[in-house]
Amino acid sequence: MASYVVMEPPVRDGAEKAILIRDGFHFLACVFPVFWLLFHRLWLEALGVLAAALALGAASSYLGYDPLAIIASLALGIFIGLEGAALKTHALSRRGWRHWGVVEAETRDDAEIRYLALNEVVAQVEPVLASVAVKPVRGSPAGAVPALGMLGYPGRG
Repeated sequence: MASYVVMEPPVRDGAEKAILIRDGFHFLACVFPVFWLLFHRLWLEALGVLAAALALGAASSYLGYDPLAIIASLALGIFIGLEGAALKTHALSRRGWRHWGVVEAETRDDAEIRYLALNEVVAQVEPVLASVAVKPVRGSPAGAVPALGMLGYPGRG
């Protein structure tokens, strides 16, 4: 089963415009990291990856060890392939989007159905929870959120 991170837009009742981002390895992000980042409108990240690639190429050329550039570029591509979903999530949260949670499902359509069903249940339960004092679970730090990948995801705001 795949995990999908749900990001809601900053508008009220944005459940219909929410974005589901699949957590996992993105092959095209590994092969073409800069183009994949530009396609997903991750401008700052694309600029950083391009600068890192140019710096790695210049350093290996200066040292006279060209296989170093190939190995470093491959490592950079694998990192972007693994962390592409986290980079998209962080970029959306910089734009004001809220992290709703994580949904597990076989396909994207199933994940969307589960999210909408859970969102409806949460909307019905929230008024009840507002009147009841909820204690944190013993052993969990206050504000702890689950993290996927190496970079993690921002907490639900």
